[in-house]
Amino acid sequence: MTSSKPRTTQTMKPATAAKKLGVYLGATPAEFQEGVVSRDELNALQAEPPQWLADLRRNGPHPRPVVADKLGVSVSGLVRNGLTEPLTTDEIDAIKAENPRWLQVERDTQAEVRKENVRIKEKHAADAARRAAKGA
Repeated sequence: MTSSKPRTTQTMKPATAAKKLGVYLGATPAEFQEGVVSRDELNALQAEPPQWLADLRRNGPHPRPVVADKLGVSVSGLVRNGLTEPLTTDEIDAIKAENPRWLQVERDTQAEVRKENVRIKEKHAADAARRAAKGA
């Protein structure tokens, strides 16, 4: 005999939900920050974002991972250059337009890291194929 347990609703802290939504928690409405978010609520927010969420995604302020992505650099690159606070889309666009030397250097660094990651992934795939061929 198996007894089926009642299904519990998965919930998460607002910080986790904000991270999954790609928004800065401090800019979300108070009711979002003060409550818990269920998995179903998160899915609903992702499927049909309310106006506040659409505005945050469009205008910011954006959390560091989003800022880094929009600038084409790593989060570490932001920190190395003193950008530790959330930025708005306008601020990000201004940095892009200015194209400071640090941004160029960090973009080059990020491109090298990506190339190296591809090289390592290809090497691992080739090694796995060789091992599989040996074992066959």
